[in-house]
Amino acid sequence: MAKKDEFDKIDSDKDGVISEDEFANASKSAGVEKEKLNWFLKLITLGDRFSMGDFFDRAKKGFVEFLIVFFGVLVSFGVEQKGDDFEDREWNIENLHNLKAEMDSIKVYTLEKQEVLGMVMEAYKELYETWDSGDKYQFIWIYGKDDYDFPLEMYTNRDPFNPPRVVYDAIKLDGTFRFLGSEIGQSVYNTYEGQDLKYLKLNTDKEEEVFTRKFNDRVDSKWVFDLEEIDFDSPQFWIKNREYVENDQYVKYNLFKRMELWEQTAEQIERYLKVVESSIELVSEEIKIKDAEITIVYWVF
Repeated sequence: MAKKDEFDKIDSDKDGVISEDEFANASKSAGVEKEKLNWFLKLITLGDRFSMGDFFDRAKKGFVEFLIVFFGVLVSFGVEQKGDDFEDREWNIENLHNLKAEMDSIKVYTLEKQEVLGMVMEAYKELYETWDSGDKYQFIWIYGKDDYDFPLEMYTNRDPFNPPRVVYDAIKLDGTFRFLGSEIGQSVYNTYEGQDLKYLKLNTDKEEEVFTRKFNDRVDSKWVFDLEEIDFDSPQFWIKNREYVENDQYVKYNLFKRMELWEQTAEQIERYLKVVESSIELVSEEIKIKDAEITIVYWVF
């Protein structure tokens, strides 16, 4: 009762502010009435009375709750980030599979181009070597009855080299290539953007166009004036005008220079094919490594 009486005695000259002794004894009693506290203590006092013990208990409780919430949020963000990383990793692996499938199709495409170019080179080489043979059917390729082609009519055909690149264009900016090592990234780049491919595209497009345009110009500027009728689809035209065509050394020389370009293109296709095969091998190995990794709760081991 003595302690209670001490807290009940408040000096009227202090305008309701507790003394240092009263503040020190507050931790040992039921507390000081809120009306007798200064503004700061009133601010942090939740009940009707202030007690040091109660204050520190609440402070410790609040601190522990803060730590729980803080680390909970921290772990939550960490798991979410790991989840995003895991999803990115899975997406990148899927992109690798799609990229390999596209490069497989590039290899098939290149092999087909190589085969077709080989047949074209062989056929026109024979035409060039027998140009002055005097054969009646020199400028007609006869396969069977009512089955034939005309080499100089087909001479203006071009087939620019343009392998598929849909997957590459779709993923080259999404971070997949940063997911790869520098060696693989460079190899894939060479497959889709390398110098071998650029020169191959140029030779099969713009450079080829030079020769086909010159042939067409020759026909437009000379043949149409020298010959009675121009009908490339008629066997009779090539039989009737065989000698005239044989004597046109400009066209023969044009064919000779284009054959040189074809030989260069064939070498470029061979080099590019090696680039594609190397890229396929590297990407295949990377896929095996990524597929073999064990993932547990978004963590990779």
